[in-house]
Amino acid sequence: MAGSRLPRQLFLQGVAAVFMFAFASLYTQIPGLYGPEGILPARRTLRPQGKGRWQQLWETPTLLWEAPLLGLDTAQGLELLSLLGTVLALGALLTRPLRHPLVYLLLWAAYLSVCQVGQVFLYFQWDSLLLETGFLAVLVAPLGLPPNHKQAPQGRPGGVSPHEGLAFWLVRWLLFRLMFASGVVKLTSRCPAWWGLTALTYHYETQCLPTPAAWFAHRLPVWLHKLSVVATFLIEIAVPPLFFAPVRRLRLAAFYSQVLLQVLIVITGNYNFFNLLTLVLATALLDDTHLAAKSSTSRRKRTPSSWPKALLAVLALLLELAVYGLLAYGVVHCFGLEVDWEQHVIRSRTTFTFHQFSQWLKMVTLPTMWLGAASLAWELLTALWRWVQVRGSLQKLCAAVPLSVLGTATVALFLISLVPYSYMEPSSHGRLWTGAHRLFGTVEHLQLANSYGLFRRMTGLGGRPEVVLEGSYDGHQWTEIEFMYKPGNLSRPPPIVVPHQPRLDWQMWFAALGPHTHSPWFASLVLRLLQGKAPVIRLIQNHTPSYPFHKQPPTYVRAQRYKYWFSHPWEQGRWWRRQWVEEFFPSVSLGDPALDVLLGQFGLQDKSPPRARGSSNTLSQALHWIRRQLSPLEAPALLWGLLGAVGAIKVMQALLGPQSLPRSKEEKHKPASQEHSVAASKQASPAPNISSSSQTPRRKKSP
Repeated sequence: MAGSRLPRQLFLQGVAAVFMFAFASLYTQIPGLYGPEGILPARRTLRPQGKGRWQQLWETPTLLWEAPLLGLDTAQGLELLSLLGTVLALGALLTRPLRHPLVYLLLWAAYLSVCQVGQVFLYFQWDSLLLETGFLAVLVAPLGLPPNHKQAPQGRPGGVSPHEGLAFWLVRWLLFRLMFASGVVKLTSRCPAWWGLTALTYHYETQCLPTPAAWFAHRLPVWLHKLSVVATFLIEIAVPPLFFAPVRRLRLAAFYSQVLLQVLIVITGNYNFFNLLTLVLATALLDDTHLAAKSSTSRRKRTPSSWPKALLAVLALLLELAVYGLLAYGVVHCFGLEVDWEQHVIRSRTTFTFHQFSQWLKMVTLPTMWLGAASLAWELLTALWRWVQVRGSLQKLCAAVPLSVLGTATVALFLISLVPYSYMEPSSHGRLWTGAHRLFGTVEHLQLANSYGLFRRMTGLGGRPEVVLEGSYDGHQWTEIEFMYKPGNLSRPPPIVVPHQPRLDWQMWFAALGPHTHSPWFASLVLRLLQGKAPVIRLIQNHTPSYPFHKQPPTYVRAQRYKYWFSHPWEQGRWWRRQWVEEFFPSVSLGDPALDVLLGQFGLQDKSPPRARGSSNTLSQALHWIRRQLSPLEAPALLWGLLGAVGAIKVMQALLGPQSLPRSKEEKHKPASQEHSVAASKQASPAPNISSSSQTPRRKKSP
């Protein structure tokens, strides 16, 4: 494989950016979700069970156990972790020395600590994905800046450590598991929309938080929607095995297919940091040669210097053509693609049965594991070969230590990941090595490896269900309580909130899919609205005057279930249309026995009063001051402000970097003939062959 120093740096910067967005987004919602007056107060989740300190920390791994030592309650500890995580991630994003394993270990530990008390509002697959990616970043990050070494024998840069890039392979394996499983579960779920290729005729309208572009995408012709579903299956099921292809151009083609899919999702839906995180994982498919942005002309001039290289180039080209031809044939055969020249459309249909797909999945699940094992074995052999080339006994010994540690960790994490990966095919899961099951069971609570499968079933086939809260002072005149982000007002366009995730709005979407008893937290939300708790109100409307009961809490609260659809093109001034379905939550008031029964049934009645916050605590006062300064800002504006600040600093770094400084006097007086002679000697030297990934030299890390 070609050098991977530039992709690794890009990956580490991307992970830092995602952590920054995740921590900052969560910080804005902590008081309303987890504060003493929040929907699910976090202090109820951490109660000592009389166990030893280290046993307690291992069973519930969260740094928030230590919050009382700082004079903070659990919610304040959450705020502190979120602020520190945001600042630390921002530093790692901007400065290369902070892209250190210790920094990423702290980020991972902080987010794991948050997830331990996050309850249902942090039960999303992208939270698990961020934890798994964050731990891989600990292994990928270099311990220090690479020294400048002289050129090693056989044209290999001597500055390349044997273990470099070994853990980076796990990122590619994680991307494969994510995409392949996400494609497979769409068909194993037996969802009629996915099997009928009509899923996208509903998706844009029924997804949690659509963007304005989703309204226009929803109006595309049905045949194009069905063709897009076929393309989705191609990108998520057929393309991922190419992540391990020996031909570099196949891996690059797989990379750009993933980029295309994620960009289209970003345009039409608000999926917080998930798409950015997936793009960050896709950097494992890149190499230094591609990121160096060499001109196509210079590449065209490079010709193989010997017949073996020319033969390898021809074989690689033939393999590429065979793969593309096989993919095209498979798509046409499996989805019956036909061109209707009269109506100028491409017709598609699923030509295989569920039984045939199940048999195919049973046949390929174990081979895909062996494919990953073979690819990992190649990486290990490559690292071992680089170690053999290290000169000097002391240097060999020093290089053997990190190689042994990272090699063992990489193999262990690969074995652990096989267990959740095999969940999609039960028979293969049962045939796994028992040692892998035991190893996974030991560290499962650390979320080092997780199962994935996004968009398993298409919901809202008869219209998107939507819960609308209403309040009243007399029980007769009802006023709707409109959320900032989720659909409600028929005339309000869908918002753009990415990379922020309004977690209450997301859970409201899930709550609408079933009865309110399936979402116990909803009763607590109703209670807080009846009490007029400001932190919860700010989750609904950050601008207080926009909340209809900002002067006095409502006496009664209820919820109705509606079906929502995108408006028709001729309905001017409207983005949605809706129809009432049923009552979702009955009308209740404070002290209502029905509400008290629900709260008691779900264990949401917290009779113990919250601990008084120490106003004399300097740290507590500092947290309170920061909260006061940032509370007027809406979360998307805060995150976009962070993004703008990062962009401005990056531009300044580029303008003031070493490359823009004037040359020294010696360089200025350097004879031009000497410069020309150096350039000529470089052109005369044989160029490395870029058609074979294993022969491309690694580049040094960019400054």
